Amino acid sequence: MIKLNEQQDFWKEHYAAEYIAKNDEFALEPGIKCWSEMLEKAGTIDSLLECGCNVGRNINFLNYVLPKAEKNIIEISHEAFGIVTERYQLKNAYNGAILNAPFEKESFDLVYTMGVLIHIHPDDLLANMQKMYDCSKKYILMGEYFSRTPVMIEYQGEQDKLFKNDFGKVFMENHDVKLLDYGFIWGHLYDNAGFDDITWWLFEKK
Repeated sequence: MIKLNEQQDFWKEHYAAEYIAKNDEFALEPGIKCWSEMLEKAGTIDSLLECGCNVGRNINFLNYVLPKAEKNIIEISHEAFGIVTERYQLKNAYNGAILNAPFEKESFDLVYTMGVLIHIHPDDLLANMQKMYDCSKKYILMGEYFSRTPVMIEYQGEQDKLFKNDFGKVFMENHDVKLLDYGFIWGHLYDNAGFDDITWWLFEKK
């Protein structure tokens, strides 16, 4: 079991209640539209794992986009974990850090994050990406804040809690994958679905 670092402890204990309150209601139609576009070039997906699901915004959207796929989640906040496991039918659910999740290699057709890698310290980024890669049978999708130059941004008055990066480039340079698609979700149009100027990448394992 890997000990929680500063960022993980923050999300588990100190900011959970406020974050949950901000992420509890979303517009369904634009969320479905975004996910349909992000997965347009993917093949069959019968199972998926969300790394850092909070209260299940994306699980809700994917219940419409991929209704038959088995849903699995990792969530570090105990409060959010209780909400998402009560609301949605899940095959597997783990309450803890991504690196500690007890999932076997190549367990899921799709493994993804949405606004999660930005909150992982750069020193731990590759380890978390490797966990995602290992758990995936086929596809890895990441939707995060983009910056060509890695930079820390003050987050709600806190330091070292949000890091922008070219996550797609980092992932491609360190894993044997093929880029299937990428794009930008403009928060101006999709804030009501919980998307805030997100750059996303869809990869397939070679």
